[in-house]
Amino acid sequence: MKKVIKISLITILILSIIMFIFIGSFIFYSLKTSNVKFSLDKIAENSLSIQVYNSNNILIKEENTISDKKTKLSVLPNYVKEAFISIEDKDFYKHNGINVKRMIKAMISNLKSFKFKEGASTITQQLIKNTHLSSQKTLSRKINEINLALTAEKQLTKEQILEYYLNIIYFGDNSYGIESASEHYFSKPAKELSLDEACMLAGMIKSPNYYSPITNPDLCIKRRNLVLKELYKDNKISLNQLNENTKKHLQLNINTDTSNKLNSYTDNAVIEASKILKIPPKQIALNEYKIYTYQNPTKQQILANVLDNFNLNSDCGLISINSKTGAVEAFIGKSNYRILEQKRQPGSAIKPILVYAPAINEDIISPATRILDEPINIDGYSPKNVGGKYNGYVSVRESLSKSLNIPTIKIASYIGIDKMANYLSKLDITLDKSDYNYAISLGGFTYGTSLKNLAGAYSALANKGKFNKAQFINYITDKNGKIIYRNNINPLQVFREDTAYLITDMLKTSVKTGTSKKLSNLDIDVASKTGTDGSNKGNLDAYNNSYTTEDIFGAWVGNMDNSPINTVGGGIPTEMAKEYFTNIYCNKNPDRFTKPTSIEEVDLDAIELEQNHKVVKANFYIPEKYRVKELFSKFNLPKETSESYLKVLPAKINGSVDDSGNVSLWFEAQNFMKYEIYKIIDEKIQIIDTIENKDGKITLKDKLKNKESAKYYILTSIQNFKLPNEEIIEKGNEIELIAIYKDNEKWFLN
Repeated sequence: MKKVIKISLITILILSIIMFIFIGSFIFYSLKTSNVKFSLDKIAENSLSIQVYNSNNILIKEENTISDKKTKLSVLPNYVKEAFISIEDKDFYKHNGINVKRMIKAMISNLKSFKFKEGASTITQQLIKNTHLSSQKTLSRKINEINLALTAEKQLTKEQILEYYLNIIYFGDNSYGIESASEHYFSKPAKELSLDEACMLAGMIKSPNYYSPITNPDLCIKRRNLVLKELYKDNKISLNQLNENTKKHLQLNINTDTSNKLNSYTDNAVIEASKILKIPPKQIALNEYKIYTYQNPTKQQILANVLDNFNLNSDCGLISINSKTGAVEAFIGKSNYRILEQKRQPGSAIKPILVYAPAINEDIISPATRILDEPINIDGYSPKNVGGKYNGYVSVRESLSKSLNIPTIKIASYIGIDKMANYLSKLDITLDKSDYNYAISLGGFTYGTSLKNLAGAYSALANKGKFNKAQFINYITDKNGKIIYRNNINPLQVFREDTAYLITDMLKTSVKTGTSKKLSNLDIDVASKTGTDGSNKGNLDAYNNSYTTEDIFGAWVGNMDNSPINTVGGGIPTEMAKEYFTNIYCNKNPDRFTKPTSIEEVDLDAIELEQNHKVVKANFYIPEKYRVKELFSKFNLPKETSESYLKVLPAKINGSVDDSGNVSLWFEAQNFMKYEIYKIIDEKIQIIDTIENKDGKITLKDKLKNKESAKYYILTSIQNFKLPNEEIIEKGNEIELIAIYKDNEKWFLN
């Protein structure tokens, strides 16, 4: 056993030596041949901008300067500097640019995982990475980083490196450097930062989006407290300071002057480019990359006008997406926060794509399916309709167009949460693990989703079931015009074409008579869904998602601080949709939605629907007034045919006559039948009356003359029903009434 262990250890040692020789040789060679040179100008660059172009390849004139204000290290409180050193680089004042111990530890970890996940970067290396190199985790980039960091340490003092570092590091929300970050998040200069604020900023830089105090405050606090603990371990703060500051809540004071451009089209295009290229916006500017977008300048201006015309006191975001491609053609927002980076509860706006479309696609329901709207309880979950009213049996069409909650939950239970989540993931909307409950059917998410993702998901309904992810960017070039990225539109067929058409048709009903009826007088083919989310404090989020064959419009109204708003989805957001569509279609209407061949219009038995809540086809004999038309996928047609009216039963006529020859006749009528009452005297036929559209007991009067005998009978037929002549009237077992005057004594019926 000892021999085996000894051999194994020797083998590991030999392999390790070979590995380090190989890696060392590779690093030495790379350092000698690297063409990336250290540049103080790149580190000290003060004013940078990014060129963003619209769909006409014209430079968009929105300001797009990188926020890059500077501060002097000497004016900052000592705990500000120490916070960054404790969490990022404890040996900052000891190493020469690289931390060999940390590098070896990271290398072993990377070899175990066969990935370059850990980099062990010092503050000097981070300075180099953010000014000279990309963020790609490759060995060659790491080698260049090491080489340049060693050079920087030779040319700059530690204090200079730390000052440059604090002035260039990215803190999210277009904030580069601690001065910009302090002004943005706290509305004050960095020299006035408190201990807990400094630790919050120091904690953020590992992942500004993940640890954002705006989008992920709980994670931000957890990370801040970790920085505080590291400061305490390093004997930089006292135990009292640790305990006092870890208990503090985040006290943000967002500066409106620094946040105005967070919701411009160009800034969101830059953020998208940063994610695509995996480099911060500052490097995009340093590399002089040019971003070419899908912005339609006319639609952008109309969208801006819509926002201005409503002059809201609350936050608001408006987006216009091409129905066929997913191209974001216009966007504008009003908020101190980056709207498209925020996740909000979608409310009922999620219903068409999460519940109804999957249920139609799985052939579980049709627009005609009847659902009982009643109080329910599913494992302790008892949702209610808005207003607390219940409507009895309603059609799926009515449920969606009027946004009823109980039928929606029932349909969701027919599909199952896993299947719904699978559909939603294909539409680029992800659920948290805690979201796997039926509350999501009504938009009750743990974290919610963004306006861009929500509106973008509707492309699968507007574009015949094909989904395209919403994108700002068409392509990106380097400074020489070479394309380094292009958005290849590759639609995903999420729903069948007939599914998309049926949902669209039901959402057109929402425009006619449902929650989006403020769009009803638009002279275009438009489908729409509203959504409202709230709490016991009031409404918090209001949405409208409307679409034509060409454009998807999305509107969100709310407040990022979750203060209540005084509107619902069918209010201001829908009014905004109306104004937008009115203006973009003032000269030419969009094409109408085309009914696919897989859709069939079926006549249903209206009485079966009303009385028995069954979806059955009408047979040939049912009158028009007792038929209702509905659309079906040919994959899910009604399987039963009604048996109503296959037999026409004759009316049972009764009668009496008094001594004066006054005849009374009566029978029970049905309002879908036609009754003709005849009298025969001396073989001559006379019609007394014709009865139509009557229900219940019918009474008729007649008068016989002296010594006159008569026979009465009734013919029963179906109203508005045409057959060959001999089959028009169904007599059945007709009843004859004969009145006879006998022996000058009295009248009687025979």
